[in-house]
Amino acid sequence: MAPRLEVLQRLGTIKLCLRPPARPVPPLSLLPVVQRAGLSQREKKRLANKDPYRWAQAQQRKNANLKRRAQLEKERSEALGDPVLGNTTPFLESLDWAGQEEMSRVKTDGDGNPIGGAEPHKLPTSPGLRSYGLTDAELDDAAKHAFVMTKPLTSSIRAGLDVDGDEEMQQHERTHKKALLALRRITSLDLGGATDRFHANVRRIVDEFGRHKTDKFLEPKPPSIRPNTVPMPGRAGPDTGSSEVQIAILTAKIRALHLASKVNRGYKDRQGPRKLRLLVHRRQKLLKYMERKERGSGRWTHMLEKLGLTPAAWKGEITV
Repeated sequence: MAPRLEVLQRLGTIKLCLRPPARPVPPLSLLPVVQRAGLSQREKKRLANKDPYRWAQAQQRKNANLKRRAQLEKERSEALGDPVLGNTTPFLESLDWAGQEEMSRVKTDGDGNPIGGAEPHKLPTSPGLRSYGLTDAELDDAAKHAFVMTKPLTSSIRAGLDVDGDEEMQQHERTHKKALLALRRITSLDLGGATDRFHANVRRIVDEFGRHKTDKFLEPKPPSIRPNTVPMPGRAGPDTGSSEVQIAILTAKIRALHLASKVNRGYKDRQGPRKLRLLVHRRQKLLKYMERKERGSGRWTHMLEKLGLTPAAWKGEITV
């Protein structure tokens, strides 16, 4: 039987370099090179037994580093905020009742005590709003006009007849009061549905963020180095198409849909999460556009403060 010769398992271990080494070269090893990503349990035990004090110091530094990393990650996530709801503000809470509630509602226990120590606070209101796009002033004007148009007529022919005009007028007033009371109940937002509250919120948002009103008290953005020399026409009515108005309307939709999704709708609800995801991504595009155009202006800061939007609403990838 031919003798077996020991050969090198790896030719890369031989260094053919005539330059003197800067540090001592380890002895040539015929064993295969094994690379480890970390220390094995056996190696950790060996180091701990070899120098317990040094090993304890290393573990202490490692634990302090991991604790600091977890703290920084928590601070970054809190600063980034929630990409869907953001921070709760009084204006956002008032959207749940279309600005008809003066105080916020808190969860209470069976005895009526607030849970978690939360106290009700004051909310911005919009009195005078009604369903079907009406206001109290418009309803009162229409009622006055209807009262005049339906009032009993007085003529010489009716004067000769045996008709009590005062009794007829009193009956007309009673009928008018009943009709006005019915109209107030029909157009009341407290008795309306989610669609009526949403349309009322759209009117509130236009009044709050429309540039036909905000340009009067908000600081404009810095002038451009290349200003537009073409004269622009003035506004013909309320501002309903600016970026901040559309972002606020989308925020109202997202909040209403998120609150509705908390109700147990069953596992077959596919349209709700999909619609919520589309609304969030649509708002993200508008926020990126407005950040590029209006960042640093009064419009940008006013919108973020009122709606409670955080950088997570427009930065990075949003997963809903």
